[in-house]
Amino acid sequence: MRTPVVMIIGLVLAPCGFLLSLIATFSPDWRELRSVSGAPVDEVIQQGIWDVCIASDISSSVACGQSDSTYFSQQVITVARGLMLASLLVMAGGIVMASLGVRCWQDNPNWLIAGLSGIVIFISGVLSLIPVAYYTNMLSNITTTFTAAKFQVGYSIVIGYIGSCFELISGAFLILCLFHLCKKRNEKQANSFYNKYYRESSPKTHIRTIDVPDMTREHRRSPSFGIEDFSQPPNRQTPKRQTPREFVSTDFTRNEPCDADL
Repeated sequence: MRTPVVMIIGLVLAPCGFLLSLIATFSPDWRELRSVSGAPVDEVIQQGIWDVCIASDISSSVACGQSDSTYFSQQVITVARGLMLASLLVMAGGIVMASLGVRCWQDNPNWLIAGLSGIVIFISGVLSLIPVAYYTNMLSNITTTFTAAKFQVGYSIVIGYIGSCFELISGAFLILCLFHLCKKRNEKQANSFYNKYYRESSPKTHIRTIDVPDMTREHRRSPSFGIEDFSQPPNRQTPKRQTPREFVSTDFTRNEPCDADL
């Protein structure tokens, strides 16, 4: 059996979203501070949720490991750390479940496990989207030890949004496997209901058993008439002799009526 399209899309987008979320979590560029007071004009302060770096627009040198206790003590940073790590762990479990559900090495996929993995991956996308959106909303309100006149969104936020969207789309496509599973079960239940209905509504036929005579022997009915004995000569009756008729002469000279006149 060919792998369904929904499973292919979900299984391709899920690792992509996981990789982008991983980069967004540990990259130190959620926010950029420019025009920092007491610093060169080309200097840029890159702040992430785990590290702070100092970069320059005219050179490729980057100095990370900068201390900023005020920045890391903010609630938005703590929430972003926890949710991004939780999203990565949940996403890893969802990818494993999706692989076991799709199981390309077999003919038939497991629709239930694939659908449940879609729910897990979708939850992971929500967990990664919340801190990214929260940080973006609080971008200019997060206090720091550096005094800057300009705040910009870093590339980590953009990567985080893209990764979250990939995870949400991947989870949505895999969740469609549950609808396919429910459709198959409904069809199966409908067929079983119809079969049960017709089986109960159809008239029941009772088969009568009769004793069949043994046909191996030929039964002949005895004739109702007598059987003549042909060994004896036939008994023929002699016909009776008829007595000759007596002729009566008629005397026409007499004027007496005769039988013919009557």
